[in-house]
Amino acid sequence: MPDDDPLFKALADPTRRALLDRLRERNGQTLGELCGPLAMARQSATQHLGVLEAASLITTVRRGREKLHYLNPVPLWEMQERWIERFEHPRLRALSAVKHRAEEKAMADRPSYVYVTYIESTAERVWEALTDAELTGAYWGHSNVSDWRVGSPWEHRRVDGSGIADVAGTVLESVPPRRLVMTFDAPGATPPQGPSKVTFEIEPHHEIVRLTVTHQNLADQAALEAISYGWPAVCANLKSLLETGHVLPRAPWEMHADVRAAQSR
Repeated sequence: MPDDDPLFKALADPTRRALLDRLRERNGQTLGELCGPLAMARQSATQHLGVLEAASLITTVRRGREKLHYLNPVPLWEMQERWIERFEHPRLRALSAVKHRAEEKAMADRPSYVYVTYIESTAERVWEALTDAELTGAYWGHSNVSDWRVGSPWEHRRVDGSGIADVAGTVLESVPPRRLVMTFDAPGATPPQGPSKVTFEIEPHHEIVRLTVTHQNLADQAALEAISYGWPAVCANLKSLLETGHVLPRAPWEMHADVRAAQSR
């Protein structure tokens, strides 16, 4: 019987799974190409790739001074034959299809929100403003704290010294300086409908930058209304800081409160 321990160990780590996903998207990448978009140190990436190579999930080929990494699907196929082929494939496929349709319907029924703004800055500077604890504390009123690696936790901590995180989640994608995806909910147990998800897309647009914020799988209409006030206020403060060097006179939550008060009159 084959020893599956190295294979299960390799697949247990979310960072290693992210590296495999990168190779699935484009095979034959160098170490620098793999670790750059994942915001991962070369030494850390080398260690993870070593575990994957020991499990025969990747193979490497030398091209001059470069070392190219290729996905090897054979161990996964052998795992499927051993653990899955014994079951009824048609039944499993049918159950999988039902699950995917149910998840897609649940996501479709949940409100989503998209906000786009243009900032006179660089993609690198906007990325820093979204991920740097000190900068987020300056314009958002909370510090975004994480190492911003795929699978890592992140927290939206108050800047009053209490260390309290009003929002927390997990980093799902991290491709600096272009794309950041994370779950976004109060700390603690996962909501019954699953966590909401925020995506930041940073795109050069001529000599400026277009920032798109997408907030998906919101709990209900009340949550949609709340973030419809919140994201424009946060982005306006971010834009002001990057373009003028100072934040707006009103904090984002104060702008939110002002708008709601005006509408209630």
